[in-house]
Amino acid sequence: MAILNTILTIVLFASAILTSILILMHSGKGTGVSDMIASSMYNSNSGSAVWEKNLDRLTVICAVIFGVTICIMTLTFPLGTIG
Repeated sequence: MAILNTILTIVLFASAILTSILILMHSGKGTGVSDMIASSMYNSNSGSAVWEKNLDRLTVICAVIFGVTICIMTLTFPLGTIG
């Protein structure tokens, strides 16, 4: 059980950090980090919809992994212990 909890903890932290980064990359009203990064990758007329769609998909996938990991950890983690 300790190995499973260690793996789940690593996946939890990795998915939390990646989800936070992906959320910050979304453009809000044209002032997001996505616009700063994406301005060098493409102009606003070509490919922006594809980029945002893929960013949305990655964000949802990471958020689902984060949620599933938390649900599994609540069932497998021993009560009253940390680590």
